[in-house]
Amino acid sequence: MEQQPSRAPADGVDTAVETIFRIESPRIIAGVARIVLDVGIAEELAQDALVAALEQWPRDGVPDNPGAWLMATAKHRAIDLVRRRERYARKLAEVGRDLSLSAPHHLDEPADPDDIDDDLLRLVFTACHPVLSAEARIALTLRLLGGLTTSEIARAFLVPEATTAQRIVRAKRTLATKGVAFEVPYGPEREARLGSVLEVIYLVFNEGYAATAGDDLLRPALCEDALRLARVLAELMPKEPEVHGLAALLELQESRAAARTGPGGEPVLLKDQNRRRWNRMLIRRGFTALGRANAVATGSPGPYALQAAIAACHAQAYTYEDTDWRQIATLYGLLVARTPSPVVELNRAVAVSMADGPGPALEIVDALAGEPALRDYHLLPSVRGDLLARLGRTAQARSEFERAASLARNERERELLAARARELRSS
Repeated sequence: MEQQPSRAPADGVDTAVETIFRIESPRIIAGVARIVLDVGIAEELAQDALVAALEQWPRDGVPDNPGAWLMATAKHRAIDLVRRRERYARKLAEVGRDLSLSAPHHLDEPADPDDIDDDLLRLVFTACHPVLSAEARIALTLRLLGGLTTSEIARAFLVPEATTAQRIVRAKRTLATKGVAFEVPYGPEREARLGSVLEVIYLVFNEGYAATAGDDLLRPALCEDALRLARVLAELMPKEPEVHGLAALLELQESRAAARTGPGGEPVLLKDQNRRRWNRMLIRRGFTALGRANAVATGSPGPYALQAAIAACHAQAYTYEDTDWRQIATLYGLLVARTPSPVVELNRAVAVSMADGPGPALEIVDALAGEPALRDYHLLPSVRGDLLARLGRTAQARSEFERAASLARNERERELLAARARELRSS
């Protein structure tokens, strides 16, 4: 007997559709982009598939494979669009494949051992084309690959939402007008785009690891996509130390995922995590990747390798008390020298507080108070509140945690910071 699509109450289907689409949209956009050869149009067609699902699923039920349904719907519309174009016959000859939905085929690829048959990776490299500014490359890829909203991307960049929206619109227009190919480049061109690709993967992972907004602290699908892409790049470019450095960093960070939230999804601070829940397989993978980064490096470590070394310090400590905070503070100092950033300096302050006490760390944090990029960054008052509490300045600490809670856009983080403020009020 043929299995029927599952049905759900109409008021719950819309939520299901939006959740599924958020997870599947990067793959849908990437798959459709190979047909229409335009990431802007591909995103529009993916949105059309979402609208179709919102119309049909409440009536017909959620399909057994909703991701495949969305992909098929988007590709069908893409094929219709291509068929309506005047140059359709020529495009078919160039593409050299059957566009039938019933038996879809991939583009014929050159028999090159460096080639990757991965639409998501093609999407990343296309969005990271040099015709775009660095900021536009990252914003566009976070939008297309990560499925992030404009406000979430703006939060990740610490820039106004309108600025991010303009970057995304202009980036898609530029790729279309310049006729940028949807491909993974070869040789020197691939090398030239690597830095932006690594940064994009890093930011996508970070959004999954600590969501900037919403009700959940974690967005595992983003971490999985970023980690998969980092692994693919590491296999593709075995002589690039920063590729291995990024892979090591993501493996080690992801190893702690299961211990970072409690039964109700609430955040669990590093010092309170059950380290037996840390994934030892991912830790081993991380140390292996870090070893590869060090083995192929010809100079001082890059920023991803340095961050991976910091994560390794945490991974090799069996208890929180065993952590080599002095080594971590030293590594953060090297990272600040390599890539100056107020956020990195804030992280260094945390390590210094553990190595040398809250007093010296507070001096570092106070020096960051005037940084424009940290004006609305909730972790600045959060760190300052923790340092003040450890110094016994309870009233000031409470005020900092209250401010941090007001700035946090992630509901789980907001609850944690508000709870810290309440604890200080009652002490």
